[in-house]
Amino acid sequence: MIKINNLSKRYKNSANLAVENLSLTINDGEVFGFIGANGAGKSTTIKCLTGILPYTDGQIEIAGFDLAKDPISAKKNIGYVSDNHSVYDKLSGREYVNFLANVYGVSKEMRDKRLNELAIRFDLQDKLDNSIKSYSHGMKQKICVIGALIHEPKVWILDEPLTGLDPKSAKELKGLMREHCEKGNVVFFSSHVLEVVEKLCDRIAIIKSGKIIATFTMSELEEKQQGKTLEDIFLELTADNVAVPTALNNVVGTQLGSSCDEKADSKASENLTNKAVESVQNNSEQGKEIIDDSENKASKIDTNLVNSDEKSAEPEQDKQ
Repeated sequence: MIKINNLSKRYKNSANLAVENLSLTINDGEVFGFIGANGAGKSTTIKCLTGILPYTDGQIEIAGFDLAKDPISAKKNIGYVSDNHSVYDKLSGREYVNFLANVYGVSKEMRDKRLNELAIRFDLQDKLDNSIKSYSHGMKQKICVIGALIHEPKVWILDEPLTGLDPKSAKELKGLMREHCEKGNVVFFSSHVLEVVEKLCDRIAIIKSGKIIATFTMSELEEKQQGKTLEDIFLELTADNVAVPTALNNVVGTQLGSSCDEKADSKASENLTNKAVESVQNNSEQGKEIIDDSENKASKIDTNLVNSDEKSAEPEQDKQ
């Protein structure tokens, strides 16, 4: 299980938060999709989640371990595939995976068995002893995936893991993700390929301007989408100068994620959305004022984000 409670991250010399008051609970057995436009806060959230970046405020638990208080135990339960497949390219594929297996304390018998199985599934068995430097883009992605899974972690955090994979390998990885969850584990999956997210994920969160604006199960999406795809809904919710409550009402007629764990949603976003939807239903003057106020707040958030982008606070600022 992953628990994120009121996570906030501010980069040095930045007036704005890259991630603000973000709360999510990802349950065991879930493939959880995490989507957003470039600069929305996806990569910052993921880097905080994996311990790569320190966070300004909040709490993160991985498989029951507090990331701040017991980072080693938390990280032992994580298998992370980044979006840029950084590897030691002077090593062979086998040496690279063995290095990671040593870091995680995987026995020789277990690592050999696991490496052989994964290499066959990704059609890399004949290339394991070649230098990674000689690998194609897709082959480097494959060895990164194998290295991340070699210790059979409870939590997989995958940031654009399908990039560069051939169709057969992409299908194998999607199958592995589902198999992993069927064992009671967690997959946290970020991708811009929304068709894959829609087909593969059990639950999805959309992030905009560093805040979670919607969390919903696929069954809720199918029930309320009114013929719209995830792509249609995503584009409407993340459109510039569109207030989140108004967009939610236009897209589905009510708040998505109403049956999800309350801890899984951003508290501020949830309260704002509930007020706006209630206002539409009551069709009162007071409701109109709340919606107008919500739109003004959303507009200010968009303005702050643009100003933050122009200042370009730090090179490591979220690029996704």
